[in-house]
Amino acid sequence: MSAVRSVLKNNIRNAEIDEFLEVEVGKAGYAGADIQKTPLGARITLFVTRPGLVIGRRGVGIRDLTERLGQNFDLTNPQLSVMEVEVPELDPRIMAQKIVATVSRGTAFRRAAVWTLNSIMAAGALGAEIAVAGKLRSERSRFEKHRAGILPKSGDAAEKTVRTATVMVQLKMGLYGIKVKIAIRDALPSELEILYEKKENAEDQKSEINAIAEDQGS
Repeated sequence: MSAVRSVLKNNIRNAEIDEFLEVEVGKAGYAGADIQKTPLGARITLFVTRPGLVIGRRGVGIRDLTERLGQNFDLTNPQLSVMEVEVPELDPRIMAQKIVATVSRGTAFRRAAVWTLNSIMAAGALGAEIAVAGKLRSERSRFEKHRAGILPKSGDAAEKTVRTATVMVQLKMGLYGIKVKIAIRDALPSELEILYEKKENAEDQKSEINAIAEDQGS
Protein backbone atom coordinates (compact mmCIF):
# COMPACT_ATOMS: atom_id res chain seq x y z
CA MET A 1 0.00 0.00 0.00
CA SER A 2 1.35 3.42 -0.98
CA ALA A 3 1.87 6.19 1.55
CA VAL A 4 -1.03 8.24 0.12
CA ARG A 5 -3.47 5.34 0.36
CA SER A 6 -2.31 4.58 3.88
CA VAL A 7 -2.95 8.17 4.98
CA LEU A 8 -6.38 8.21 3.32
CA LYS A 9 -7.30 4.91 4.95
CA ASN A 10 -6.31 6.19 8.39
CA ASN A 11 -8.25 9.43 7.90
CA ILE A 12 -11.37 7.53 6.82
CA ARG A 13 -11.09 5.20 9.81
CA ASN A 14 -10.62 8.18 12.17
CA ALA A 15 -13.72 9.85 10.73
CA GLU A 16 -15.74 6.66 11.24
CA ILE A 17 -14.49 6.39 14.83
CA ASP A 18 -15.46 10.02 15.42
CA GLU A 19 -19.01 9.40 14.13
CA PHE A 20 -19.29 6.27 16.28
CA LEU A 21 -18.16 8.12 19.42
CA GLU A 22 -20.50 11.03 18.75
CA VAL A 23 -23.45 8.63 18.78
CA GLU A 24 -22.24 6.60 21.78
CA VAL A 25 -21.13 9.41 24.12
CA GLY A 26 -23.04 12.36 22.70
CA LYS A 27 -25.03 12.77 25.93
CA ALA A 28 -21.76 13.29 27.81
CA GLY A 29 -21.02 16.45 25.80
CA TYR A 30 -18.71 14.97 23.19
CA ALA A 31 -16.24 17.55 21.85
CA GLY A 32 -14.00 15.30 19.74
CA ALA A 33 -11.25 12.72 20.03
CA ASP A 34 -7.50 12.60 19.57
CA ILE A 35 -6.52 9.33 17.84
CA GLN A 36 -2.86 8.31 17.81
CA LYS A 37 -1.15 5.17 16.55
CA THR A 38 1.61 3.93 18.87
CA PRO A 39 3.82 0.81 18.89
CA LEU A 40 1.66 -0.55 21.74
CA GLY A 41 -1.62 0.04 19.91
CA ALA A 42 -4.19 2.77 19.25
CA ARG A 43 -4.43 5.52 21.86
CA ILE A 44 -7.73 7.43 21.87
CA THR A 45 -8.39 10.45 24.08
CA LEU A 46 -12.00 11.59 24.42
CA PHE A 47 -12.87 15.20 25.25
CA VAL A 48 -16.23 15.49 26.99
CA THR A 49 -17.97 17.80 29.44
CA ARG A 50 -19.17 14.99 31.74
CA PRO A 51 -16.51 12.28 32.05
CA GLY A 52 -18.52 10.33 34.63
CA LEU A 53 -21.11 9.33 32.04
CA VAL A 54 -18.40 7.82 29.83
CA ILE A 55 -16.45 6.07 32.57
CA GLY A 56 -19.52 4.62 34.27
CA ARG A 57 -19.72 2.97 37.67
CA ARG A 58 -16.42 1.28 38.52
CA GLY A 59 -15.21 1.85 34.97
CA VAL A 60 -17.77 -0.46 33.35
CA GLY A 61 -18.73 2.10 30.70
CA ILE A 62 -15.25 2.86 29.47
CA ARG A 63 -14.28 -0.83 29.37
CA ASP A 64 -17.35 -1.68 27.29
CA LEU A 65 -16.67 1.23 24.94
CA THR A 66 -13.03 0.15 24.53
CA GLU A 67 -14.07 -3.39 23.61
CA ARG A 68 -16.58 -2.22 21.01
CA LEU A 69 -14.03 0.15 19.45
CA GLY A 70 -11.57 -2.72 19.09
CA GLN A 71 -14.16 -5.05 17.56
CA ASN A 72 -15.89 -2.58 15.22
CA PHE A 73 -12.76 -0.95 13.82
CA ASP A 74 -10.22 -3.74 14.14
CA LEU A 75 -7.98 -1.77 16.51
CA THR A 76 -5.02 -3.49 18.12
CA ASN A 77 -4.89 -3.06 21.89
CA PRO A 78 -6.97 0.17 22.03
CA GLN A 79 -6.25 2.42 25.02
CA LEU A 80 -9.07 4.81 25.88
CA SER A 81 -8.77 7.83 28.17
CA VAL A 82 -11.22 10.61 29.01
CA MET A 83 -10.45 14.32 29.44
CA GLU A 84 -12.84 16.95 30.69
CA VAL A 85 -13.39 20.13 28.65
CA GLU A 86 -12.68 22.97 31.07
CA VAL A 87 -14.68 25.69 29.26
CA PRO A 88 -17.45 24.10 27.16
CA GLU A 89 -18.66 27.51 25.98
CA LEU A 90 -15.44 27.96 23.98
CA ASP A 91 -15.78 24.66 22.11
CA PRO A 92 -17.73 25.12 18.84
CA ARG A 93 -18.78 21.47 18.59
CA ILE A 94 -20.31 21.44 22.05
CA MET A 95 -22.10 24.72 21.39
CA ALA A 96 -23.46 23.44 18.06
CA GLN A 97 -24.76 20.31 19.78
CA LYS A 98 -26.34 22.52 22.43
CA ILE A 99 -28.26 24.38 19.73
CA VAL A 100 -29.34 21.06 18.22
CA ALA A 101 -30.66 19.85 21.58
CA THR A 102 -32.49 23.14 22.19
CA VAL A 103 -34.08 23.26 18.73
CA SER A 104 -35.09 19.59 18.95
CA ARG A 105 -37.14 20.40 22.08
CA GLY A 106 -39.20 22.91 20.11
CA THR A 107 -37.37 26.18 20.79
CA ALA A 108 -37.14 28.62 17.89
CA PHE A 109 -33.78 28.41 16.11
CA ARG A 110 -33.21 32.16 16.34
CA ARG A 111 -33.71 32.23 20.09
CA ALA A 112 -31.45 29.20 20.56
CA ALA A 113 -28.72 30.81 18.45
CA VAL A 114 -28.86 34.10 20.38
CA TRP A 115 -28.76 32.33 23.75
CA THR A 116 -25.75 30.31 22.67
CA LEU A 117 -23.99 33.36 21.23
CA ASN A 118 -24.44 35.25 24.49
CA SER A 119 -23.06 32.36 26.55
CA ILE A 120 -20.01 32.10 24.25
CA MET A 121 -19.19 35.79 24.61
CA ALA A 122 -19.78 35.67 28.38
CA ALA A 123 -17.15 32.92 28.62
CA GLY A 124 -14.50 35.30 27.28
CA ALA A 125 -14.42 34.62 23.55
CA LEU A 126 -12.90 37.23 21.24
CA GLY A 127 -15.79 36.79 18.82
CA ALA A 128 -18.28 34.26 17.53
CA GLU A 129 -20.55 33.53 14.58
CA ILE A 130 -23.48 31.11 14.39
CA ALA A 131 -25.02 30.23 11.01
CA VAL A 132 -28.24 28.22 10.71
CA ALA A 133 -29.28 26.94 7.26
CA GLY A 134 -32.25 24.92 6.03
CA LYS A 135 -36.01 25.21 5.74
CA LEU A 136 -36.23 27.59 8.66
CA ARG A 137 -39.74 29.03 8.24
CA SER A 138 -41.01 27.87 4.85
CA GLU A 139 -40.45 25.28 2.13
CA ARG A 140 -37.68 27.39 0.68
CA SER A 141 -34.21 26.91 2.14
CA ARG A 142 -32.48 29.95 3.59
CA PHE A 143 -29.90 30.78 6.21
CA GLU A 144 -29.29 33.26 9.01
CA LYS A 145 -26.09 34.41 10.69
CA HIS A 146 -25.63 35.85 14.15
CA ARG A 147 -22.34 37.53 15.03
CA ALA A 148 -20.73 39.13 18.06
CA GLY A 149 -17.27 40.47 18.87
CA ILE A 150 -14.27 40.23 16.54
CA LEU A 151 -13.95 37.20 14.26
CA PRO A 152 -10.97 37.12 11.84
CA LYS A 153 -12.02 35.79 8.42
CA SER A 154 -8.68 35.14 6.75
CA GLY A 155 -4.94 35.20 7.24
CA ASP A 156 -2.71 33.97 10.02
CA ALA A 157 -4.96 35.38 12.75
CA ALA A 158 -7.94 33.34 11.50
CA GLU A 159 -5.91 30.12 11.34
CA LYS A 160 -4.60 30.54 14.90
CA THR A 161 -7.68 31.84 16.71
CA VAL A 162 -10.85 30.57 14.98
CA ARG A 163 -12.30 27.14 15.73
CA THR A 164 -15.16 25.81 13.61
CA ALA A 165 -17.69 23.00 13.90
CA THR A 166 -20.72 21.97 11.82
CA VAL A 167 -23.58 19.77 13.06
CA MET A 168 -26.67 18.52 11.21
CA VAL A 169 -30.09 17.87 12.73
CA GLN A 170 -33.24 16.41 11.14
CA LEU A 171 -36.45 18.21 12.12
CA LYS A 172 -40.01 18.18 10.83
CA MET A 173 -39.34 20.93 8.28
CA GLY A 174 -36.23 19.18 6.97
CA LEU A 175 -32.50 19.02 7.54
CA TYR A 176 -30.87 21.89 9.43
CA GLY A 177 -27.16 22.74 9.28
CA ILE A 178 -25.66 24.60 12.23
CA LYS A 179 -22.17 26.06 11.90
CA VAL A 180 -20.42 27.65 14.88
CA LYS A 181 -17.21 29.69 14.73
CA ILE A 182 -15.44 30.88 17.87
CA ALA A 183 -12.38 33.12 18.03
CA ILE A 184 -10.28 32.27 21.10
CA ARG A 185 -8.86 35.35 22.79
CA ASP A 186 -5.88 33.58 24.40
CA ALA A 187 -4.69 32.29 21.02
CA LEU A 188 -3.64 35.78 19.94
CA PRO A 189 -0.11 36.99 20.76
CA SER A 190 0.07 39.46 23.62
CA GLU A 191 -0.01 43.13 22.72
CA LEU A 192 3.27 45.04 22.58
CA GLU A 193 3.91 47.38 25.44
CA ILE A 194 6.46 50.19 25.16
CA LEU A 195 7.76 51.17 28.56
CA TYR A 196 9.24 54.63 29.04
CA GLU A 197 11.68 55.27 31.82
CA LYS A 198 10.36 58.05 34.00
CA LYS A 199 12.68 60.46 35.78
CA GLU A 200 12.11 61.11 39.41
CA ASN A 201 12.18 64.88 39.02
CA ALA A 202 12.64 67.52 36.36
CA GLU A 203 16.03 68.63 37.71
CA ASP A 204 17.67 65.39 36.56
CA GLN A 205 16.33 65.92 33.05
CA LYS A 206 17.64 69.49 32.92
CA SER A 207 21.10 68.48 34.08
CA GLU A 208 21.30 65.80 31.36
CA ILE A 209 20.26 68.32 28.69
CA ASN A 210 22.87 70.84 29.86
CA ALA A 211 25.60 68.15 29.85
CA ILE A 212 24.76 67.18 26.28
CA ALA A 213 24.79 70.83 25.18
CA GLU A 214 28.25 71.39 26.73
CA ASP A 215 29.67 68.31 25.00
CA GLN A 216 28.39 69.47 21.65
CA GLY A 217 29.78 72.97 22.19
CA SER A 218 33.23 71.69 23.02
